[in-house]
Amino acid sequence: MEAKEKLRIDKYLWAIRLFKTRSQAAAACDSGKVKYNGDSCKASKLVSVGDEYEVKTEAKRWRIKVSGLLHNRVQYSEAIKFYIDVTPAEELERMKSVASSFHTGKRLSKVGRPTKKERRDLDEFMED
Repeated sequence: MEAKEKLRIDKYLWAIRLFKTRSQAAAACDSGKVKYNGDSCKASKLVSVGDEYEVKTEAKRWRIKVSGLLHNRVQYSEAIKFYIDVTPAEELERMKSVASSFHTGKRLSKVGRPTKKERRDLDEFMED
């Protein structure tokens, strides 16, 4: 049972659903987006209960405390039981101010190229 208690940070971050794939989690570790005690850690670092990590994903800068080891990916409602979100309040406020459409890739309505009707109106205006 000794081997079951060892868990890599990349596998843990994937299992608790902070990253969609394990390779994305490993890449984040290698590029310094996962920090333990202020120092970036490798994907092979072993996770222990009680550890605190700072994780920077595309959408948010997380600060999590490990409350349990999760070896396999499970549904979100189960996964949130294995970590405690200790993200500072000012970071949460900053995230609220950023438009949610920024992260979805969808463009805001009424911004960008003109619609067909607007295009016709513009052409008509320019001819006069």
